[in-house]
Amino acid sequence: MNSPDIALIERIRTLLDCYELEFDQHVQSLWSGYGQIVKLVNPTSKQRYIVKWVAPDGAEEHPRGWDGAVGHDRKVTSYQMESHFYQYYSPHTDSYCQVAKLHAHDVCGSTRLIIMDDLDAAGFSIRLAEANWSQLKITLRWLAYFHGCFMNTDADGLWPVGTYWHLATRRDEWQSMTDSPFKKYAADIDSALNNAKFQTLVHGDSKLANFCYHTNSKDVAAVDFQYVGRGCGVKDLAYLVGSALHEDDLAVYGDRILNEYIHQLKLAVKHYNINLDIDELEQEVRFLYPIAWADFYRFLLGWNPKSWKICGFMRHMSKVGLSRVI
Repeated sequence: MNSPDIALIERIRTLLDCYELEFDQHVQSLWSGYGQIVKLVNPTSKQRYIVKWVAPDGAEEHPRGWDGAVGHDRKVTSYQMESHFYQYYSPHTDSYCQVAKLHAHDVCGSTRLIIMDDLDAAGFSIRLAEANWSQLKITLRWLAYFHGCFMNTDADGLWPVGTYWHLATRRDEWQSMTDSPFKKYAADIDSALNNAKFQTLVHGDSKLANFCYHTNSKDVAAVDFQYVGRGCGVKDLAYLVGSALHEDDLAVYGDRILNEYIHQLKLAVKHYNINLDIDELEQEVRFLYPIAWADFYRFLLGWNPKSWKICGFMRHMSKVGLSRVI
């Protein structure tokens, strides 16, 4: 379906108290057919809205077979979490960790609506398949300030453990792994991250595709907060880096990435007036970073061991991480 039916548009018009709204364009379907994202426009004011319309009844079979009851429940819950984030947490963000403004939300039966600003219309119209250093640098800044903003937050109403790949929700994928130290010590890797002293909110799906870059080449915003929850920031960091860079670039930028993230995190802690031992924070970030690589590597080995993200750099970092928990 490329456009919502008239009843849905009427529902959105009522929520926004704007009866001139018209369908503008279909943006994309949600993962596994759980709904769609569309744009609506007010033809008089020219204001555009992004509407995330979640309709699980239209779900499709997962291409790799991960579509059982556990996966379905996880996806449905993820949209509840995203809606909660936009309602109660996103107002605390600022221009350093920009997100779309929420205009309205609604639940009716199994369907859910999340209505937000159109980031494209605000200038955040560039999407990247891969990043150069300047683009990666502003993305690292976004992550660091997001983590700084929510440092020591309890994550009430969000996932108690953020990210979509953490062990507790991926037991089927763990079972499918061939025997290896990463399977044997998966719980130890998970525990090291979950028991970190400096916990914050993690985006939970911080791949490059979930960042929107401004045409001024200086600013970036993030979308898709389905797996936002409590965690240590290096989980987002390792996942971002693994999704943004191929092996050659990973080898070039490896240490530089971690140093830049830590630099920005220190600035963020100061910006948000967070009272903590900054040296202790840096020490923990450096210690846990390879463990975060090992955690995502563990997931890939069970979910899709042929993923392009598995490369020599990931294997090396994961081995270092593994050595820190056994």
